[in-house]
Amino acid sequence: MAISPNRDERGRDAVSPASDGGTESASASTDGEEVAEGSAFANLLEDGSWVRQYLRDHTAHALVVAFFVIYPPLYGVLLRLPGIDLGVVSFAPAAFFDAFLPGTTFLIAMLFLGLFAMSFDFISGYTGYLSFGHAAFYGIGAYFIVLAANGQIPGIPGGTPFMITMIIGGILAAIAALAIGAVSFRLTGVYFAMITLGFAQVLYELIRNWGYVASNPQEGPNIGGPTPEIGVPFVDSLSVALGRLAGDSFENVLGLGIDVSATLTSYYAIGLIVLLCYFAMQRIIHSPFGRVMIAIRENEERARAVGYNVFWYKMGAFAFSAFFAAIAGALFAAFRGSASPDNTFYFLVTADALIVAIIGGLGTLAGPFFGSAFFEWLEDVLSSEQGGLAPYLREGLPESVLQADVGGITFLEVINAVVDGRSQLYLGIVFVLFVLFVPNGLLGSIRDRLGGTVAKRFPDYLDRYRR
Repeated sequence: MAISPNRDERGRDAVSPASDGGTESASASTDGEEVAEGSAFANLLEDGSWVRQYLRDHTAHALVVAFFVIYPPLYGVLLRLPGIDLGVVSFAPAAFFDAFLPGTTFLIAMLFLGLFAMSFDFISGYTGYLSFGHAAFYGIGAYFIVLAANGQIPGIPGGTPFMITMIIGGILAAIAALAIGAVSFRLTGVYFAMITLGFAQVLYELIRNWGYVASNPQEGPNIGGPTPEIGVPFVDSLSVALGRLAGDSFENVLGLGIDVSATLTSYYAIGLIVLLCYFAMQRIIHSPFGRVMIAIRENEERARAVGYNVFWYKMGAFAFSAFFAAIAGALFAAFRGSASPDNTFYFLVTADALIVAIIGGLGTLAGPFFGSAFFEWLEDVLSSEQGGLAPYLREGLPESVLQADVGGITFLEVINAVVDGRSQLYLGIVFVLFVLFVPNGLLGSIRDRLGGTVAKRFPDYLDRYRR
């Protein structure tokens, strides 16, 4: 059955160490203990060992992590490329890459949204219960961080390290999820989705009109205490401050002449937390608990008939997803130094997570992260800020082209009307196209083509080209 663990994830029996070269060394030795230790050590180095298998299964993860690690310095190099004179026309590669590649600030926004979308996918993609009120947990994490930093949480001093308050905020969100789930999981389908949305809207209106959280609750509170730090609590040398302006920056790192800005420091620190959360969620999904989650999604009645208490499994999954959603909200508020009802508790925050999850692939966990990368890239390219497509066209095209009149409309007016700041319009079009033609999303479609998860099939795919 789907909920019964197999002996081996690849569908074959595990090979016993006694069936390989270790048998020869055992027969040639007279000391059983030394042979056992030597054989165990040798097995770690053999192709079939769990160490090599683990590294092999995480090749795709390592490549993705490596890409996001080297992207910021590579992006900086591309922005410093000199212009090229082609005789007839000159080309500025730096301006081109600035227009079509996302900056570090957009990457940080991608991390917030990616983690939140993965937490949404954890409950919605793996149990089949769409949580339209997931923004409530995101908001709890964000507001808890700000209020704790300002000393407004009873029992928590204002100087409590960010890492501690972040975890406490996640636990508080998990408790809230249990309270909401106790009522919501009595329903299924669209009724579950709507009742979670109702709970979130109640919290949104409460926070938006609660004078305790801020002097102007509709704008939200700002962090007035110490700058939030990611690292080991109470150890300054192993912690870095977050934020564009208040964050830590480093000059001449290791004497290599490399400067790390405050924004880049925040990017790597937040990325580390997101990576840890991803592997934690992945570990839960690949555990027996996660197998029951998937069984509930595939056939809840059959899982109940087998003997599982599906109600408490759903409650547990909801609590886990709320915890990680609150972590995303805490990182968001810590980097911005503030929180507001409209960018945390509002239902459209959940809508963003739903959109990127569908684009990336529901039920894939990593898919929503790639969907958020696409979302932020499109928003960056179509933004009206410096570096967007519209400024690039306005500054790069000759004036004669910009003022060319076709039917009473200049090309400049077309750029301003069709391109400038139209990311939401084109994202909506892309969303419709994905629903119609790529229903499994980016990562889901790749899985279908490879015949399994990317992490499992990618090494075999590479071996095919190495032969």
